[in-house]
Amino acid sequence: LTAPGDGTGPVARPGTAPGADTGWALAAGVGGASRVDLDVPAGHTVAVVGPNGAGKTTLLRALLGLTPRARAHRLLLGTAEVSGVPAHRRRIAWVPQDGALFPHLTTLANTAYGARAQGAGKSDARRLAQEWLDRLGVGELAQRRPAQLSGGQAQRVALARALAARPRLLLLDEPLAALDQTTRAQVRHTLRTHLAGFPGVCLVVTHDPVEAVSLADRVLVLDEGRTVQYAGPVEVARHPRSPWVARMLGRNAWPGTAADGGLVLDGGGSVAAAEPLPVPGAAGLAVVGPEAVSLHNARPSGSPRNVWPGTVREITAQGGRLRVLVAAEPDVVAEVTPHAVAELGLAEGSPVWVSVKATEVTLVAL
Repeated sequence: LTAPGDGTGPVARPGTAPGADTGWALAAGVGGASRVDLDVPAGHTVAVVGPNGAGKTTLLRALLGLTPRARAHRLLLGTAEVSGVPAHRRRIAWVPQDGALFPHLTTLANTAYGARAQGAGKSDARRLAQEWLDRLGVGELAQRRPAQLSGGQAQRVALARALAARPRLLLLDEPLAALDQTTRAQVRHTLRTHLAGFPGVCLVVTHDPVEAVSLADRVLVLDEGRTVQYAGPVEVARHPRSPWVARMLGRNAWPGTAADGGLVLDGGGSVAAAEPLPVPGAAGLAVVGPEAVSLHNARPSGSPRNVWPGTVREITAQGGRLRVLVAAEPDVVAEVTPHAVAELGLAEGSPVWVSVKATEVTLVAL
């Protein structure tokens, strides 16, 4: 969704010379079913993550002005306040989950639509559209209609249409979800290259931790329409404040209540940590990487302070290693070598002992 410019100039980035690229920061306040405040510098990308029903798509639609469930009562793109502007005049480009291509237009005409709506001439819009189609690997499909495209092809065309529109704010709702793994990596690289020079702000809804880490400068974690965490990818990975995000990143996460020496878990059991939370009784999250979990045939002796029995529920390949899901209190995922699995004789249904050193447990206050 894009529209002609309103004459409001962008804010120049510090250090840019006259005529150099300028940018549009985002300052937004959203109320209703989604209650989020955002201040994002120009040129930054924010990954929006959270469980199903967390309000991710509702947030995007509120910024667009397309939902009665939530609305942006404050929406600054650079110096332009657009919260009261109709959706088609906000200079926002959107790629929804289904792509939303116009069925009666060719691929080229679909892609040129945004640039045309922004005021570009027909020939310039078509040239720019073809460039983006070529970059995303679907240039040879320029004369096909959406019904003649595969799901992955249609999503790449929708992405090309958004990028060709040169928006001030770019909203991508799981833009790579319909692509196969090889194509996803190629398009992710192209998207990352474009976003590195994009003068506005991009919000990307994703369930893929690789996308969140590789594309985003910041990660916004939502749950029930509220902000749970807003931080850089490294901080979110090290200290996730949501069990869902920790598990999305492949880590074990157990909520509980702070106690002397560790955490009493909500689901039963307890976990000791080398650095306990400072306030007893406070809500917290125990986070452990699967590579820090050891498995044994018998109860281990020695230094581990966290030891509990369980039953192997599932064994799956993860690159050159194996992930072992153990049903226990608490359930835990361990990442071990194929040699270790063979040596321990592990299979689905096998009894097993789990151990985790207290120094490998990170406690995060909630």
